[in-house]
Amino acid sequence: MATSLVELRVLDGANLYFSRAAIKLTLDVSAIADAPAPAAKAYGQAIGLGATRPGRIGSGFRQRFAIRVAGHVVRRIAREAGIGRIGVRVRPESDVRRLVVAFPWAHEGRARALGAAIVEVLDAFGADDLTELIHTVGERVRDEPPGNPPPTLRPKVPVVAVTGTNGKTTTSRMIAHIGRAAGLHVGWSSTDGVYFDGELVKYGDFSGPSGAGQVLSQPGIQLAVTETARGGILRRGIGVAYNDVSVVTNISADHLGLGGIDTVDQLAEVKAVITHITRPRGWCVVNGDDPRTFAMRLGSPAKCWVFSRDPDSPSIRTVLDEGGRATTVLDGFVTVLDNARDPEPLLKVVDVPMTLSGLSHYNVENTLAAASAALGLGLPRAAVIEGLTTFAPNENNPGRMNMYSLRDFTVVIDLAHNEAGLEALLEIMNGVRPDGGRLMLALGSPGDRADDMVAALGAMGARGTDRIAIGHKSEYLRGRPPEELEAVFREGAASVGVTDVPAFPTELAATQALVAEARPGDVVAVMSLQHRASLDEWLRSEGATVDTPETLKSKVERAQH
Repeated sequence: MATSLVELRVLDGANLYFSRAAIKLTLDVSAIADAPAPAAKAYGQAIGLGATRPGRIGSGFRQRFAIRVAGHVVRRIAREAGIGRIGVRVRPESDVRRLVVAFPWAHEGRARALGAAIVEVLDAFGADDLTELIHTVGERVRDEPPGNPPPTLRPKVPVVAVTGTNGKTTTSRMIAHIGRAAGLHVGWSSTDGVYFDGELVKYGDFSGPSGAGQVLSQPGIQLAVTETARGGILRRGIGVAYNDVSVVTNISADHLGLGGIDTVDQLAEVKAVITHITRPRGWCVVNGDDPRTFAMRLGSPAKCWVFSRDPDSPSIRTVLDEGGRATTVLDGFVTVLDNARDPEPLLKVVDVPMTLSGLSHYNVENTLAAASAALGLGLPRAAVIEGLTTFAPNENNPGRMNMYSLRDFTVVIDLAHNEAGLEALLEIMNGVRPDGGRLMLALGSPGDRADDMVAALGAMGARGTDRIAIGHKSEYLRGRPPEELEAVFREGAASVGVTDVPAFPTELAATQALVAEARPGDVVAVMSLQHRASLDEWLRSEGATVDTPETLKSKVERAQH
């Protein structure tokens, strides 16, 4: 007989369902969904559910019936096992024949046994004497050795957790840089690796719970900054029991259709997990210009520190009235607002190199977020100013808005891995292009992105530039043939009238082709996920120089005249 279990996943820390470790069961409830209504009703009565209306076969009503069934089964077995009260979350998936069941755990062995028992009772749909079966599996769970407790860490140093769709790496690097300006030993984890005091300790994607563990294990650490990605939260949960400051930069479409997350609202729900475990005396730093992000303050036990580029934003008024704080741009200054005191200007936006003289709206927001988090930690005002003014795009933020000068034209390397990221890159390209200069873009995408997103990137790139080429990310195709990606990119470009879209096997090859065509005044950009280091090495070998903050400022000023 086929089992209803699709996956049993152990979540080691705060997650989408609970603010502590949980077991997540993904279940195929086809037996219940496809049974005639009398059989479904009989099963519900056999497990003690009482009066029910199962609804039509395969309908949303039948799925909701299955949700009630699953929740009741969990509670019945837990009662038989002597567990007593147990938190249970049962959620529908987009497929009406699938559910997710989650419950917290304190001992892994017994929790796994409970998961297996739940599956056994659901698999017994249509069997006789379900009451006896529930009693039997409950006793089995009771007799199971408890097993290990959750490995969730309880940090002894301040922790800042940063998440969002775009800007989280830049923001967390900025916060770490400010921490070092304050004289602290700072550990930092992200999709790029684990760093301690600016030195790479371990290379790889450490945006999950293992990253937090690696950072907090560094000897002499005084501040931890953890970039927290969607995938890590869904696969393992958050590795620390709490944070002192949580930062959410923004929420937009990215990674949809993966891990049961199909909508932007569901994505926001995942990202909000870090705000649920912020200490009450800490700060929840949110983007007041993003409604989904701004709403997260309501689910956090911490005070709210909102940031917005607009000093008259309703979100700022709301948070100040609630007793929180805000960081905004007032008369050109990064400024902290608090109803209990006068506005406190920190520094001019144009003096923050990452903002490109205030041109890059996204990096203005990242600056406001980083300043809020640092001040929320209690770091000195002078350290915040020093950290923001000395944070150089290429040196301190590799792979994000890295700009070079080569033979009188500009080359930009930027991650830009989704629509919002590409929008920000196009804004930067336009901001440094002098009259008569052309925009040239090497675009690409990992293979697991949905077709509509890949096509949208193709259309945006083609509409926003004078020349595009596809540069594949061979290590990130994730089983998808490159020819298939090319077809979708070209379909998007064709929708805005662009049909000449050459493709190259790597980001480097695509960039080299565009650079060969570039003329003085042009801006060449590459959406780089894989070959940042080799791109940097090749550009330098061609005679390119890294743009200093002064060079960037002069390029922006030249483009504006």
